[in-house]
Amino acid sequence: MHLYGTQKINENGHLTIGGVDAVELANSYGTPLFVYDLELIRDRARGFIETFKKLDVKAEVAYASKAFSCVAIYQLAQEENLSLDVVSGGELYTAIKSGFPAERIHFHGNNKSYAELELAFDTKIGCIVVDNYYEIDLLKQISEIKQQPMRILLRVTPGVEAHTHDFITTGQADSKFGFDLNNGQADEAFQQVKDHQFLQLLGLHCHIGSQIFETDGFSLAAEKLMQKIGAWNKEYGFECTVLNLGGGFGIRYTEEDKPLEPQVYVEEMIKTVQAFCAKLNLNLPEIWIEPGRSLVGDAGTSLYTVGSQKTVPNVREYIAVDGGMSDNIRPALYDAKYEAVIANKANEQKESTYTVAGKLCESGDKLIVDARLQTAEPGDTLAIFCTGAYGYSMASNYNRVPRPAVVFVENGQHQLAIQRESYENIVQNDLPFTLNRG
Repeated sequence: MHLYGTQKINENGHLTIGGVDAVELANSYGTPLFVYDLELIRDRARGFIETFKKLDVKAEVAYASKAFSCVAIYQLAQEENLSLDVVSGGELYTAIKSGFPAERIHFHGNNKSYAELELAFDTKIGCIVVDNYYEIDLLKQISEIKQQPMRILLRVTPGVEAHTHDFITTGQADSKFGFDLNNGQADEAFQQVKDHQFLQLLGLHCHIGSQIFETDGFSLAAEKLMQKIGAWNKEYGFECTVLNLGGGFGIRYTEEDKPLEPQVYVEEMIKTVQAFCAKLNLNLPEIWIEPGRSLVGDAGTSLYTVGSQKTVPNVREYIAVDGGMSDNIRPALYDAKYEAVIANKANEQKESTYTVAGKLCESGDKLIVDARLQTAEPGDTLAIFCTGAYGYSMASNYNRVPRPAVVFVENGQHQLAIQRESYENIVQNDLPFTLNRG
């Protein structure tokens, strides 16, 4: 059994995370429950940051917080000297409420509203990653009305296809994101912003996809961006001060996944950028990256309580848990694969095969198909590994199921980071029917 971060098996045969018994966590906080291993998150953050320092390259490592957003995780990111990538007004508002330094916040998104951009100006964030011509027009309007500067990057699609799922590939030509680097769109965007009195163009941004296991795509993307920057420098004297190469660094979900160490991706990016700067006689820009999943993905574990079981003779054995696609939509959406363990029987042999079904009213609500597990009984605690990215963030109230609680663990201590929703929370925004009642 592969264990992640600080996970161990204690003398009772129970899974522990951060020195805390998973069964005790389930009993104390209830299930479903997301548990985050803070030591693993800290180690990953420091690994990225120290790699840049070791190679003496000026950089920002921005947590791509769409992976998991809340006040407490933003405060942890601040402790670890990360910057922050947000993609909505809600994430930006949460970051500001957490006390995160606004100057280290970068705002992404392919359809930012006027109100969201106003919030970005009013809170004086550090950078807006511009995605389209409509957004350029909005930024010009707002900056001129407010007489306020804003640093920007142009997001471009370099035409690099990452080896990943179609739904999470964002760097190829056919993408809803960014200006195409190869058909003149990026050049037109550059012309529209390069001389504006308030918009300060720092450089370019790209993101080629997610859950990527090799460095070739990142190197090729960096090469294409540097070629464009070189052309703009030669023709217009443009000095690129920031090159943002995005994120997408893969993690291990199952034994089939073979991710590289995060530092390896960074080293290859830097080599490519340095080589092109030398070739084109350019100053080395700051290099920004945006790890999200690779910071929190395998630091998160979901705990469930096993309930009903069903045998389909000669076909399948089901066990059902008290969560499902309402707290982890990825198996239904991406056909995502996971591994699991019965947390209260973690030292026993995995002698049974189950399909782990959720409790939602959908036939497709299956968290793991054909999971090899210890023999399960009602009341057991099931732990599914590597659910820290896009689990809680994509959670819903489908079937009016309350969203789970989130707990942080570290050095034998634990704290509630997000309270479990109640039924009262679910109806709090509902209004009574009043039409045609006089």
